[in-house]
Amino acid sequence: MKPDFTRKLLQWNKESNTRSMPWKGEKDPYRIWLSEIILQQTRVEQGLAYYHKFIDTFPTVQHLADAPEKEVFKCWEGLGYYSRCKNLIATAKKIAYELNGVFPSTYDSIKELKGIGPYTAAAIASFAFNQPKAVVDGNVQRVLSRYFGISTPIDTTSGKKLYQELAQALIDTDQPAIYNQAIMDFGAVICKPQSPLCATCIQNQDCEAFKHDLVKQLPVKEKTLVKSTRWLYYFIIVSEDKVYIRQRTGRDIWENLHEFVLYEAKGPVDTAFHELPFLTDLLKGNPFSVAHISKMFRQQLTHQTINGQFITINIHQPLTTGSGYFPVSKSQLTDYPFPKFINMFLQETSSPARLF
Repeated sequence: MKPDFTRKLLQWNKESNTRSMPWKGEKDPYRIWLSEIILQQTRVEQGLAYYHKFIDTFPTVQHLADAPEKEVFKCWEGLGYYSRCKNLIATAKKIAYELNGVFPSTYDSIKELKGIGPYTAAAIASFAFNQPKAVVDGNVQRVLSRYFGISTPIDTTSGKKLYQELAQALIDTDQPAIYNQAIMDFGAVICKPQSPLCATCIQNQDCEAFKHDLVKQLPVKEKTLVKSTRWLYYFIIVSEDKVYIRQRTGRDIWENLHEFVLYEAKGPVDTAFHELPFLTDLLKGNPFSVAHISKMFRQQLTHQTINGQFITINIHQPLTTGSGYFPVSKSQLTDYPFPKFINMFLQETSSPARLF
């Protein structure tokens, strides 16, 4: 153990840390929880606006619990990883209705809440309740890996255990909230993934990676990301002034969000859309005409690339019941939360892609 690490980190935090975020120094567990859930798999720059929007719209956990789920998902729209929003709603209802609106105050009780893992539980416990629980996120892992010269992969069971134990051993038990925020800030602004500020780093004399020219090699990840490509073709089926949508279910991307009539292909569709068996089966002899075919849209997600188009279809009779889709007026579409892929089309300014 290198006892100077914690002392120098706190010195840097006091004298040089100018990183500013609205939740720094926050003691309200509800606001801390919101900020941590929003920042899971989301860049701070993007998350800031959502944090303010949630606080303004749902100022307390009771407001969040009482809100219609569609309204909460609409507020989350565009953040991605929508299971986070689903868990947010479930946890808000549990706190409001089962725990009398009182946020749990111990690490173990916080970790029992849906959508809250060891990192988020440690953040809430230390920031809101000053408990000496070390937070370990990607920033912390990177700092510790480089400083101690650890090559154990951070995405393995043994690696996660090692970094958690090391972080816990280094925490300042008298001021855990300040320490936890300091080490995360240090990883974000000094010990960055790319172009870290090693030359002026207060820790560089004792940093193993800096001394042995291993900064670019650490930390180590064992798993390589396997990415897939998907082809989604959305049929905007128009009947008078209404279009058909449904809410996505199942454990897939965009769960709980809404979408138009979907045909997912195994590859690019190179046939005429009006000849697709999927469409003729859905319409069951209902006369239709193809009004517009959009350009190809593409969205890059973490694990997959989404490609697809939007095909506007006019029908003469309403869809039969049992299709799983329901009609809404075009003016009501903005009331429903849609994934970014669909919003890219809806926000297209060029006619005739524009629905409004």
